[in-house]
Amino acid sequence: MKIRKVNIKDIEKLKEIGKLTFAETFSSENSEDNMREYLENGFSTEKLTTELTDQNAEFYFAELDGKTIGYLKINVGQSQTEIKDKNALEIERIYVLKEFHGKKVGQILYDKAIELAKEKNVDYVWLGVWEQNLRAIRFYEKNGFVAFDKHVFKLGNDEQTDIMMKLNLNEKKPVANNV
Repeated sequence: MKIRKVNIKDIEKLKEIGKLTFAETFSSENSEDNMREYLENGFSTEKLTTELTDQNAEFYFAELDGKTIGYLKINVGQSQTEIKDKNALEIERIYVLKEFHGKKVGQILYDKAIELAKEKNVDYVWLGVWEQNLRAIRFYEKNGFVAFDKHVFKLGNDEQTDIMMKLNLNEKKPVANNV
């Protein structure tokens, strides 16, 4: 598997994987109208062009045998969706095609985000995850994230609650006492 940075020439592929993975993840718990509205607006050519040309946002594809199987989006500085802290990096999206769940693709994309955070020398990484997405919450908890707040995410006309989670990169790990 290969991780590669997405550029503007990849916009159609990004639109396709974005819509597909979002629909796979959330269609069963949301109305068809709300999903359709979100997919049309959230993955429009205009919106993705803006995001892809934003110097404080980066996308990465996970590719296997030439096929895009997942993607990552990170934001720093003023491009973060909530906290606009220059010492933070936001993981806005990690999505993987359902057929590749449980095959470490999400973990590899997550590891890339942490690598980028360390390169950018930020103090912490944060994200928002839907309170009903228990699989994702467990994934982030397993990776050391802790909940610190909540915010509203609007999907169509439905207001949903996201749990905001944070990972401090500068905390000293306890050293084992060899007594």
